Amino acid sequence: MRTSHRTTRTALLVAAVAAASLSLTACGGDDTAAKDAGSAKTAPSAAAPETTAAAPAASASATTAGEGGASAAPAAARSTTGTTGATGAAGTSVGDGADAAKGGGTDAKAPACAYDDVKITAAKADEVPTEHIVLTATNTSGRACTLLGHPLLAFGDIQTAKDVPPVAKSKPAAPVVLDPGAPAYANVRISLGGVHEDNKVVKEFNVNLFAADGPAEGSVVVTAPAGGVAVDEAVAKTGYWTHELRNGADDF
Repeated sequence: MRTSHRTTRTALLVAAVAAASLSLTACGGDDTAAKDAGSAKTAPSAAAPETTAAAPAASASATTAGEGGASAAPAAARSTTGTTGATGAAGTSVGDGADAAKGGGTDAKAPACAYDDVKITAAKADEVPTEHIVLTATNTSGRACTLLGHPLLAFGDIQTAKDVPPVAKSKPAAPVVLDPGAPAYANVRISLGGVHEDNKVVKEFNVNLFAADGPAEGSVVVTAPAGGVAVDEAVAKTGYWTHELRNGADDF
């Protein structure tokens, strides 16, 4: 009977110890699992914000810099181009205006105008009776040319017409260079006015030009204004070609 009770107590003690071991093991395992779980949750949450925040920031910075650079370059280009264009345009406008005002070009080496380089028209001077006509020669060649000397006039048959002498005081100081479309003028006395037995009605006449070495080949047939003008070849005189008619120099 004693042996039986001791055996029973020993068995109960062993069982209790085993249960305690199991309890301690279970507690330790839960703590480790909790720590592992905590680490797993903390690592992603810490890493994710750093990665997510850094990438957009860098991207936004690069985008902003890229946009700023792209925007700045065209702005500078536009500014430079605009300034140059404005300056160029203003320079061209002023230059063209000045040339148009004086009616001449700037190329002193422009070749002599030939008869087919210009269109010549005639108009009566504003006077009564008519003693003068004004010739206008317009450059139609599409390039600059130099209108040399004075018009060579023939009131009548070109082979037998009397030469019309030039008036020296009307000669310009510089060669008359005409840009395309620019005009030049010459004042021409055709009579002393009034009715005279030597006057003849002329409905058209010939105008020739000078080349570098003398009278050029060919001539322009000009229609007289108002259906005809009374011409007295004995008193006829012509002025030189000029960019504009000048009071005094072209008054004869």
